[in-house]
Amino acid sequence: MQAAKHIVLFGAGKSATVLIDYLKEISGGREWKVTVADASLSAAREKTGEHEWVKPMEVSVEDEAARRKLVKTADAVISLLPPALHFEVAQDCVHYKKHLLTASYVDANMAGLAKEVNKLDVLFLCEMGLDPGIDHMSAMQLIHRIHRKGGRIGSFVSHCGGLVAPESDDNPWHYKISWNPKNVVLAGKSGAVYRENGTVKTLKYEQLFSVCEEVEIGGIGRLAYYPNRDSLSYIPVYGLEEAATFVRTTLRHPEFCKGWNTIVELGLTDEKNTYQTDSMSVGAFLKAHFDKHKIPLSLDKGPLQKQFKFLGLNDDTLINKHECCSADVLQWIIEKKWALKEADRDMIVMLHEIGYELEGKQHTTRSQLVVKGEDSAHTAMAATVGLPLGIAATLLLDGKIKERGLHIPTVPGIYNPVLKMLGERGVVFKES
Repeated sequence: MQAAKHIVLFGAGKSATVLIDYLKEISGGREWKVTVADASLSAAREKTGEHEWVKPMEVSVEDEAARRKLVKTADAVISLLPPALHFEVAQDCVHYKKHLLTASYVDANMAGLAKEVNKLDVLFLCEMGLDPGIDHMSAMQLIHRIHRKGGRIGSFVSHCGGLVAPESDDNPWHYKISWNPKNVVLAGKSGAVYRENGTVKTLKYEQLFSVCEEVEIGGIGRLAYYPNRDSLSYIPVYGLEEAATFVRTTLRHPEFCKGWNTIVELGLTDEKNTYQTDSMSVGAFLKAHFDKHKIPLSLDKGPLQKQFKFLGLNDDTLINKHECCSADVLQWIIEKKWALKEADRDMIVMLHEIGYELEGKQHTTRSQLVVKGEDSAHTAMAATVGLPLGIAATLLLDGKIKERGLHIPTVPGIYNPVLKMLGERGVVFKES
């Protein structure tokens, strides 16, 4: 029997469901203690249920004393908190010399801890979810294999999207929410920069959804995509300085991109101007918004009319969210209109397209992943964000991941064992 370990998970939201189920599954045989900490005890208890080894705990991450007391008892900490709150937990993990795993990007704060973390006998593993996470691992496995054969990669395009499964697709947007709705509203706000045929391309937010190209997904059909944030920063990470084209994208249905482009044009994702929404209907808000921005009051956009009618942008439903911005109102609307029904299934689609030269011949490799959720709680999004974290934490505490310092999962010692175990749970890429 292995020595008893303690895993602390901060956050019991949408993305935690499958991860908590996984921790419940593996903890008993190992006699590992798992604490699921959330500001809402009921939210944590709903996910943990009654379990011998996995217990809920009410902890506000802003409560420094309670947070640090819990981190001190851990062998590994998993954070599914909003990115802005990771840093508090990360500092505690440095102080107490604890392993930390998160699905979030390495931001400036986390990068600033690298020097301290690299001196310790701990692993800080970031970007260990779906995108970023599974995309890094699967891409690097392909890239390293091509390089080992002597291939020279000229083009790397990586697509990923969280969508609604075709059997649950019943609205004109062809979209339902399986992750943080605020992030859905604000997606693309930072614009995009990437490399195409040797030229650096920069797109502003206002351009992003108007230039969506399409790609064929085996068994699914054609999907649209738009460039995702800063692709250039991953060129040295992936060791692809030689690639003339390098772009990471987000997948959506073509109709979604057309409709969302109009949403952006109408300023409905604006975070600056606020409105007093108590006793204000959606239709009245829309009129006030259009008046403020001097936009002609019309939602008659031809094919898009069905999309805006579905969202109820002209109806008399009262908002009652006190003083808030347009983006807040839009989020409130889509949380209701794009909610997954109990039996609905979501779908994760990922596709890597790699063009390379080997022995004087041009080759193209396509590696595709499609994962469907079970229902509105056990989503494909929760599985593909949560399972990499749970599997990596298990491998780490079992002594099978040896890396230390600040990492994202781009090295074989991390991606090979994690991808192998993901494959055993149905997260399998098909190459052509």
